[in-house]
Amino acid sequence: QVALVESGGGLVQAGGSLRLSCAASGQSLSNYAVGWFRQAPGKEREFVVSISRSGTNTYSADSVKGRFTGSRDNTKNMVYLQMNSLKPEDTAVYYCAAVFSLSLAATPNTYRYWGQGTQVTVSS
Repeated sequence: QVALVESGGGLVQAGGSLRLSCAASGQSLSNYAVGWFRQAPGKEREFVVSISRSGTNTYSADSVKGRFTGSRDNTKNMVYLQMNSLKPEDTAVYYCAAVFSLSLAATPNTYRYWGQGTQVTVSS
């Protein structure tokens, strides 16, 4: 069992930056691939970034490539999402998720454990 808690969301102006954190407890996160997803009101949950167990490999959605970077620190059981050049369309609740796997995964149904989410609002 893995518990995930996101933090770092907030209100930011377009063009600004935020860094989201995801703290894991229960088991070592080094055994899990992790992902970041987001969900805007009235829309389906959307893939953002997937990070391999070691953190060596990442896979990002086209909509955030070059702006968002996923990373992790397995020694601290933490996952991060650095978001730069934020746009109003990035406004959503952001979730981190984990799956016991070696592979990167972009499909929400692949992930077993989810955090409660943190709100990110980008004003124009």
